Amino acid sequence: MADTSSSPLKHFVHAKKKINTIFEQLLEYVNEGARFIEESRQNEGLEKITTEQQLSKIEIFASKVAGIREVLARRHMKVAFFGRTSNGKSTVINAMLWDKVLPSGIGHTTNCFLSVEGTDGDKAYLMTEDSDEKKNVKTVNQLAHALHQNEYLDAGCLVRVFWPKSKCTLLRDDLVLMDSPGTDVTTELDTWIDKFCLDADVFVLVANSESTLMQTEKQFFHKVNERLSKPNIFILNNRWDASASEPEYMDEVRQQHTDRCVNFLVNELKVMDYAQAEKRIFFISAKEAVNARIHKAQGMPEGGGALADGFQARLFEFQNFERQFEECISQSAVKTKFEQHTIRANQIIDTVKQIMDSINIVAAEKRVFSLEEREDHLDRLEFVRSQLTFLSEDCKRKIKLVTEEVEVKVSAAMTDEICRLSVLVDEFRGDFHSSPSVLKFYKNDLHKHIEDGLGRNLADRCSSAVLAALQTAQLQMIGNLKTLLPVNVQNQVSELLPYHKFDLSYDLNCDKICADFQENIEFQFSLGWTSLVSRFLGPKNARQALLGLADPTSQFLRPFPVTPTTASVPAHGQENLAQEEMMISLVTGLASLTSRTSVGVVVVGGVIFRAVGWRLIAVALSLYSLLYMYERLTWTTTAKERTFKRQFVDYATEKLQMVVSFTSANCSHQVSQEMSSTFARLCQQVDITEKNLEEQISKLNKKIELLESTQNRSKLLRNKATWLENELDVFTKQYLQPSR
Repeated sequence: MADTSSSPLKHFVHAKKKINTIFEQLLEYVNEGARFIEESRQNEGLEKITTEQQLSKIEIFASKVAGIREVLARRHMKVAFFGRTSNGKSTVINAMLWDKVLPSGIGHTTNCFLSVEGTDGDKAYLMTEDSDEKKNVKTVNQLAHALHQNEYLDAGCLVRVFWPKSKCTLLRDDLVLMDSPGTDVTTELDTWIDKFCLDADVFVLVANSESTLMQTEKQFFHKVNERLSKPNIFILNNRWDASASEPEYMDEVRQQHTDRCVNFLVNELKVMDYAQAEKRIFFISAKEAVNARIHKAQGMPEGGGALADGFQARLFEFQNFERQFEECISQSAVKTKFEQHTIRANQIIDTVKQIMDSINIVAAEKRVFSLEEREDHLDRLEFVRSQLTFLSEDCKRKIKLVTEEVEVKVSAAMTDEICRLSVLVDEFRGDFHSSPSVLKFYKNDLHKHIEDGLGRNLADRCSSAVLAALQTAQLQMIGNLKTLLPVNVQNQVSELLPYHKFDLSYDLNCDKICADFQENIEFQFSLGWTSLVSRFLGPKNARQALLGLADPTSQFLRPFPVTPTTASVPAHGQENLAQEEMMISLVTGLASLTSRTSVGVVVVGGVIFRAVGWRLIAVALSLYSLLYMYERLTWTTTAKERTFKRQFVDYATEKLQMVVSFTSANCSHQVSQEMSSTFARLCQQVDITEKNLEEQISKLNKKIELLESTQNRSKLLRNKATWLENELDVFTKQYLQPSR
């Protein structure tokens, strides 16, 4: 049994194992790329990173790589033996297999195509094209019998013979040997070539050295050469042992055969040069070789039996043919079976790498854009926050300034209007009567007139100016805060802050202010004691003085000190109060003195009478009486109304002056609320802008992370492509490029 541990056929086995491993890795790589693109397309945050065309292209690549893997798994080296009938093709195959595997010799002509390949099982079997049945065969005779028993087999049929690899070492290296019928038994050479020869790596022409190359043999290989580009052809001149009977002509005949074969290979087929052709021509005896090897396998000498002279030389040349054949078929099979797939794999890897590069570039561009966009948003957010703080303080100052101006303006205007209150009261016209029921309605109408008039006058004097100041301040606030809003929101500020007319309300509540007003429209003589005291002391102090005169005992009563109702009393107020109390005490003391001593009255009257005379006194009393009568007669309803209005003006003036600060503060508060409301609505929009910016920044952070992950995965896949390219490059240098 030949030692095949260092057989050149191992070159193909190793190459096949290597290329299958590479394509397995390539298929995994392409599928990973397809999954990556599919995940990127389904991720909403990675829109337009990958395209449908890229996914479709990679899926097509995955399908092609899977198909190539299946083809590579079935790939094997194939040698086809051709020649005329009975030239010894089957014997040559048996000699190479070191056993009589195929029927050969007398009565065993091959009538169809037979392929011999190894099986891992321990039993031989055959299969025909028309059946999947495995027909067991144990010996060559059983194989020959099985072939002859099948009446449906013709020259164009293929029978696959599976021989245990344990019995034949040559079949362990993915080698298939195909025997054929004689080229002289059919005219359907084209069909043979198309059906059985297109995937052959080496052709062996088994010629008969006892004759020359026949035209049928040449015609067949001409047709092969038309189908295949420069096929690898060996020519075996079999039965060379016959030359031993005529040794004197051996060299001459050998040279004639060699020249004709070289001419056929070089000049007719043009598949090689002269140097290569001479190495492809051998002179052998297949029968001697197979017998010698069977003897050796059985432990007997190789040269046992009757052998012609030159046996060892012919056996050595057969062994030389086997070495040349194994080297040729190994190199040729690797090239023909794997080169195109290697080129295709490089093309697929290069295309996928370009796709990954484009994905990486797009992801990088989008990542840079997202980073810049995030920086812009962060700067914008910081600017909005800092500006909002600054503008908030500025708006508070403006609100305070405007409200103070409004308060001062309203206070001044109201003070002026109170000074002109008498004019407003005089303008009032109503049905006046001293009866309480009529007087009540009169007061209500007067209160309404006063409130409407004061409100109208204050509005005329203040509202337009206050409204102008308010609108100016609001426009300034809107203008300042508008810059913090997005452009699309800036154009919608008028919708977000709808205009509404602001009316300053001067709520005086005259009904409540003047609710305690008590009129005094009883007739009072202008020169009477009450009138004189009132003119001298004023209405309020006169009332106190008159009460003291009516009850003389009260002059000795002093009021106990009480806690003042106000936190502090101004100094000038305390001085006026002291002066009024002193005058009241003086008058009440004088009245007490005159009431206690009526004698004093008589004395005083006597003194006056003696000084001026009774006539003057009578005239004075007469004038006094006439004046009293005049005033009494002129005390009509109109006079009462006039007195009522005067008393009301005095009372209302005092009361309204007390609410000037309250009313002005109320107006300023209204303005403050209006401005604060505007500012609050603007701040609300700014807050929405901040929230939107924060959400956009958060989305950009996630998008940047996704883009970084996409870049990393695309770079990783690109690096894998480079690694696969290196693996293919190593494979090409190791198995496809000729060794130097």
